[in-house]
Amino acid sequence: MALLPLLLVLFGMLCVCAMLFVAFAGPSLDKVQRRRIGMIRERHTGNAGGVVEAQMRRILAARETRMDSALARFIPNPELLRKRLAMTGKDWSVGKYALASIGLFALVFLLLELRGAPLLLAVGVALFVGLGVPHFVVGMMVKRRIGKFTARFPDAIELLVRGLRAGLPISETLTVVSTEVPGPVGEEFRNVSDKIKIGRTMDAALQETAERLGTPEFQFFVITLAIQRETGGNLAETLSNLADVLRKRAQMKLKIRAMSSESKASAYIVGALPFIVFTLVYIMNPKYLGGFFTDERLIIAGLGGLVWMSIGGFIMAKMVNFEI
Repeated sequence: MALLPLLLVLFGMLCVCAMLFVAFAGPSLDKVQRRRIGMIRERHTGNAGGVVEAQMRRILAARETRMDSALARFIPNPELLRKRLAMTGKDWSVGKYALASIGLFALVFLLLELRGAPLLLAVGVALFVGLGVPHFVVGMMVKRRIGKFTARFPDAIELLVRGLRAGLPISETLTVVSTEVPGPVGEEFRNVSDKIKIGRTMDAALQETAERLGTPEFQFFVITLAIQRETGGNLAETLSNLADVLRKRAQMKLKIRAMSSESKASAYIVGALPFIVFTLVYIMNPKYLGGFFTDERLIIAGLGGLVWMSIGGFIMAKMVNFEI
């Protein structure tokens, strides 16, 4: 129990450092830029854009329940969480996400307490599981959905090209893509078509989808349409070239993944080896490593080792992660 004051002092120093960082960090450039762009857009679109924004806010507010609104107050950035949940393509809300985190925390905490684990260890592990597992699951589902979207997106562009060459306007071709292409591509184009039907401009609807997806492929598509609208030209030929570029980009990603597979396998083995050795030694001789679950000094040492190993794993992940 003598280590408790030291832990409180370290936690207080960490809070002070965080407050100093927030105080001297200054305003966010991204927020300032988005606010200025919104002001310019509102100035040029007039009252029609405000009416559409109000209608969109009413639609989004109607989807949320009282539980979602209540639990969202305890989340630091609920808008970012709503964006990540929307990227999964599921009907998950902030309230369901928070309830899942609380349920996992309570379950793990009760299981560790029933096994006789120390309070500090039980709270730490329960917080890690309750906060980390839902975040990991959402991130995995977002990555999987973005991968499916990127794989089928060139086919959707080719369908747009065929519609444009047949004489259909771009708004009609977007509707055709939303009905003909299955999966995430059809869902996202369906959302764009629905926004256009309620009065949203096509550029604004596409830009909102690009910001939500966060993929460079869809951003290329939005920029291509914006440039063609300003300069003119053959849109079908431009989109056909874009589809070819996106396919070559996907092929290059596959080549890089194949070339870096050996380095990734080595990083996985090095990162998992301490946990494997710890588990095997604990199975063969539980008393030898039992102090890591009962002695507070060994618990703190083990948590410090996990922190340093996490930093090393993060560095190795960045070293073997290549972006084009």
